[in-house]
Amino acid sequence: MKVLVCIGSSCHIKGSRAVVERLQELIAKENLQDQIELGGSFCMGKCQQGVCVTVDGEFFSVSPETVTSFFEKEMKARV
Repeated sequence: MKVLVCIGSSCHIKGSRAVVERLQELIAKENLQDQIELGGSFCMGKCQQGVCVTVDGEFFSVSPETVTSFFEKEMKARV
């Protein structure tokens, strides 16, 4: 699974760093490093909806407050 988090300026202001850090923690906690490739991306063109995240090309809007539930529902459930 390939997960990209926007690290462009708009998403950065909305908390993309916290989203990336929390996803790294959750992936490590669940020992899913071999199954989930987490990376950064510059602007995805949906700045009003940020923090922009894609999972295998499917777009999601995530915030530092919703990242844990996003991980459980959209990432962990797929592996």
